[in-house]
Amino acid sequence: MKRLDLTLTRTYSVRERHNLVTIENMARPGVDDARDWPGPEMDELVERIIEARKANRPVVFFMGAHVIKCGLSRYVIELVEKGILTHIASNGAGSIHDFELAYLGGTSEYVPAAIEDGSFGMWEETGAWMNEAIQQGYALALGQGESLARYVSRNLNRFPYAQDCIFYRACKRGVPVTYHITIGTDIIHQHPSVNFAALGATSGTDFAIFCGTISELEGGVFLNVGSAVTGAEVFLKALSIGRNQGHTIEKITTANFDIIPLGDYRTNVSDDHFHYYYRPRKNVINRPTSLGGKGFYIQGNHKDTIPSLYHKIVSRMEKK
Repeated sequence: MKRLDLTLTRTYSVRERHNLVTIENMARPGVDDARDWPGPEMDELVERIIEARKANRPVVFFMGAHVIKCGLSRYVIELVEKGILTHIASNGAGSIHDFELAYLGGTSEYVPAAIEDGSFGMWEETGAWMNEAIQQGYALALGQGESLARYVSRNLNRFPYAQDCIFYRACKRGVPVTYHITIGTDIIHQHPSVNFAALGATSGTDFAIFCGTISELEGGVFLNVGSAVTGAEVFLKALSIGRNQGHTIEKITTANFDIIPLGDYRTNVSDDHFHYYYRPRKNVINRPTSLGGKGFYIQGNHKDTIPSLYHKIVSRMEKK
């Protein structure tokens, strides 16, 4: 059976790459806020988030990479700094875009052209430094999020834009950041220096940390923002583990943020309809809340819904 030698892969310096997202075009909380997102669903969700934090209950934010690619990192950071978000989670792509912004001030290459000549994702600095960080953390039995934050903290001269890095700012504040990877999906898996044992072990540690947070979710809120597969599946498994081990996780609030129209999303849907196969409908909104919680769906572009969520939370907290 043929197996490619991945150490033969050629890499290129990222310094000349054109980036679609840059520090300069990232949205600024309080300045670039979008219009107020209409509807009672968002208003009730905001109230539940505020009440959860008043009761010192968790608010978990599991995001797909497009939150960063939409230039919204500062909203997430501000919600961490204001004590609203108590756990940040993402997939491998989320860690990569965050890491690149921290050292390069830009991220998100133009894929269609790069995939044609095999240069897509073959960035020396990103792959070398992230794999180095993960392998160093692996040696210390750390999770992937903590490994990356530790690496940035110890090499700040390489990371002039660390203040706009979600995992760095969250970890500095003591908020856990966990990354839940799939082997073969991320550009750092293409790099010659990759160590798949380190990737798996550090992400496995992060899963255990995530399970610990979800075990304490009673009275709290889980937000799945644009992670149509990983966020939904990781959350459901963590919830099952917590309940299996005897933790009470019943009166919880969940919400899914995405652009797909679902109609009356709280009703059952048969397996002959494509909505049945959209994981967050079942695994974020409906199944986890069957014991006394409530699930929400906020449909819209992240560029509109996340700034509106931030604005509503902050303005209502100030009034109270």
